[in-house]
Amino acid sequence: MSSRPEKAIILGAGESGVGAALLAVQYGWDVWVSDFGTISPAHKQELEENYIPYEEGKHSIESFFDAQVVIKSPGIPQTVPVIRALRDRNIPIVSEIEFAAQYCGAKLIAITGTNGKTTTTSLIYHVLEKAGEEVAVGGNIGESFARLLTKDRKKVYVLELSSFQLEDIDRFHPHIALLLNVTPDHLDRYEGDIRKYGQTKMRISMNQTSKDEFICENDSSLIQELVEEGTLKAKVLKFGEEKEGANIWWDGRKVEMESGGNWSPKDWQLLGKHNVRNIMTAILALKEYGLSDQQIRRGLADFRPIVHRLETIDRINGIRFINDSKATNVEAVYYALEGMDEPLIWIAGGVDKGNDYSSILKLVEDKVKAIIVLGKGYEKFSRQFKKPIFQANSMEEAIVLAAKEADKNETVLLSPACASFDLFKNYIDRGEQFRAEVEKWKATLNN
Repeated sequence: MSSRPEKAIILGAGESGVGAALLAVQYGWDVWVSDFGTISPAHKQELEENYIPYEEGKHSIESFFDAQVVIKSPGIPQTVPVIRALRDRNIPIVSEIEFAAQYCGAKLIAITGTNGKTTTTSLIYHVLEKAGEEVAVGGNIGESFARLLTKDRKKVYVLELSSFQLEDIDRFHPHIALLLNVTPDHLDRYEGDIRKYGQTKMRISMNQTSKDEFICENDSSLIQELVEEGTLKAKVLKFGEEKEGANIWWDGRKVEMESGGNWSPKDWQLLGKHNVRNIMTAILALKEYGLSDQQIRRGLADFRPIVHRLETIDRINGIRFINDSKATNVEAVYYALEGMDEPLIWIAGGVDKGNDYSSILKLVEDKVKAIIVLGKGYEKFSRQFKKPIFQANSMEEAIVLAAKEADKNETVLLSPACASFDLFKNYIDRGEQFRAEVEKWKATLNN
């Protein structure tokens, strides 16, 4: 008689949860998916087509207690009742990343940090693919790691990882790990303590060995303190503006190539100081992987900026519209404002994550003409910034207001500094609505 399959409970039926369910079923687990909210029609259909049982609108906690493992969505905080109840009974709780990794024998390149994750992850993937490597990309962008492993296997996986995903790892082991930066974000999840947030980011390196590489920012005192306090076994490589102690830097003259000559902005199409740093980390990772300077340069040359990150939508009647919906924290907005060369109508707001706006006060004073606050946060913006401030309860209303305030040779910049969940499904939905409303406003001018 065959033994009963091990039971896996999956909490959350988003991309990571459904991906984990598909992988678990493939490896013979008895799977049950539970979502306290509403499961999207697409994910519900996928579960049904694969005969995976599920519930929505509740967690049947008592039925979880005989599970061998619980796979938790990264969006579920550690403090909710269902997680506390499971931990009280010592039931293992892991992230989808952790669960998937046990079924992967390929090389892993993992990227985390407050800002720049998606650009750097996408860039590394693009260069590897251009070089002819068998590579896939996912994690916190695109498809979940687990879903990727249900498909044709690749030689290397490039994964963007959030701090939430790293909270519930145990043995996850990237061969090349990148920590881009640690700046205030999600502090509501980490008791307002940036060190706790940084320590969670550092978990990306906790299982690395002396055969692995850990790449981090040389200029951050916090990161360097965390590195020194940790028990890193990996080879540590550093990037940054300060030359001393850095393995790669950019000062307009020296980021040398093995074959002679220097890396130069003419080798890439990404703009802005922050992207120079993203490129430096990518170059380090790609060289450690084993690509040649020629292969890296060729990949850099035709990499395009990612969608929803400083993406120019159109210039209409002399007004430029830029979609930076992925800027969900103050640091990302700092980079956006720093790179603008026209007076701005700044569209911001949403679900505040404990933001401190002091770092951008001078930039807003110098560059912003008016502020339009989407949804929540109007009162806080009013207290922080001495500019004309308007409130909008939809993207349509925001674009109408912005177009009214903007003049020729000015820019309307969507760079929210906040999460999107009050008015939008996610930052992608917010950015797409921005694009759609700009196009809609353009059409009204032609009628």
